[in-house]
Amino acid sequence: MSLFDLKLQEIHTQLKAKQITVSDLVNESYTRIGQVDGKVKAFLKLDEENARTTAATLDEQLDKSESRGLLFGLPIGIKDNIVTEGVTTTCASQFLRNFNPVYDATVVSKLKDAQAISIGKLNMDEFAMGGSNENSSFQITYNPWNTEYVPGGSSGGSAAAVAAGEVYFSLGSDTGGSIRQPAAYCGIVGLKPTYGLVSRFGLVAFASSLDQIGPLTKNVEDSAYLLQSIAGHDPKDSTSANVDIPDYISALSGDVKGLRIALPKEYMGEGIDPAVRESVLSALKVLESLGAVVEEVSLPHSEYAVATYYLLASSEASSNLARFDGVRYGVRADNPNNLLDLYHRSRSEGFGPEVKRRIMLGTYALSSGYYDAYYLKAQKVRTLIKQDFDNVFENYDVVIGPTAPTTAFKVGSQVNDPLTMYLNDILTIPVNLAGVPAISVPCGFTDGLPIGLQIIGKALSEATILRVAHAFEQHTDFHKQRPQL
Repeated sequence: MSLFDLKLQEIHTQLKAKQITVSDLVNESYTRIGQVDGKVKAFLKLDEENARTTAATLDEQLDKSESRGLLFGLPIGIKDNIVTEGVTTTCASQFLRNFNPVYDATVVSKLKDAQAISIGKLNMDEFAMGGSNENSSFQITYNPWNTEYVPGGSSGGSAAAVAAGEVYFSLGSDTGGSIRQPAAYCGIVGLKPTYGLVSRFGLVAFASSLDQIGPLTKNVEDSAYLLQSIAGHDPKDSTSANVDIPDYISALSGDVKGLRIALPKEYMGEGIDPAVRESVLSALKVLESLGAVVEEVSLPHSEYAVATYYLLASSEASSNLARFDGVRYGVRADNPNNLLDLYHRSRSEGFGPEVKRRIMLGTYALSSGYYDAYYLKAQKVRTLIKQDFDNVFENYDVVIGPTAPTTAFKVGSQVNDPLTMYLNDILTIPVNLAGVPAISVPCGFTDGLPIGLQIIGKALSEATILRVAHAFEQHTDFHKQRPQL
């Protein structure tokens, strides 16, 4: 049995009793990477020398009596759009293939304070733009359950590494579903926190009003522990929420009696795979058997979410990516004729087709004569989508539905069909537009591929969605199943 099959508390107990060492945990990670990452291709960069040095230092502390947190010595993978001091951060783009940050993102600093160990940087869709990991400019990541299928995106490397047992847990980022959708495809737990709960300082921006860092883990309890470590106000992030952070661990009571669950009819209609629908309905029956009340509701503006999201996200991407010009950092074209030629060639050579597509769409939406018709109207519809959630949360504790309309699709089957690819996020996008938290947990399988259940809460109600997810998890065994690579 892998050390990573142990529960977090069990690892902590064995470390304390010196039955295992931190170096054993790090060895477990790199050994597993050596065994399976040739098939999965989750990692872009390994930080082995630093990881082993840190492990040896932490092993010396095992003799000391001071209290240690439960993340002590645990191997974690970091999505490659979260900057890490001294370790290349590429966003899976040729534009940043030589970018070596001189500081850590706030979440990385917090993990170091908790004495977790970074194993390396994980593959993703370039600049977090994509839902399959096929848009990485370096390599495609494959789904550990079936390597002919995608792991989802953009945090596909983060999800695949956890599912394949290469790291204990990982960090991803979620702009329109990029934590939850790959978590669903890979049969693990993915949490997108409330916008502003986790600092975005050091996250390379895609769409600043939508991006949020969050954990990908094997189970809900681990998700609560990891969120506890990375959540909190950060003066370096102007959008960081200055709120008290509750004890997420104590929220995992298993009690959902009397809890009111809303099931949006829009989330179970046309386009939802029958096997996905049946798994979600079965999951709701489990929660009903525990005393929860399930009622159907309507989120009437959900149908406009995808169009709204791609106008807003692309507009923000157009603005954020303007800084990548071949002058300040990143790669630059050789021997340009003039400044305009430098801009043109650097961006043409550095960005991939999906990034270019979104920059063009965003620039168009923001241009004179089209701003009011597209960007401004999209902002108004975003407000209506948020109001839909506000209205439902007046009477219900959580909203539940599928994470994605289908299970993972085959590599190459949708990469040339952007519209179909975009529609894979139809159930996750409204959450980002509203800024509320959501978690995806495994709730079934069909044809050997996992199905995800999405639990959505009101702003700053992470404790509630973790409680519901944990209660469901305690009465099912989907989260215990592992792919056989």
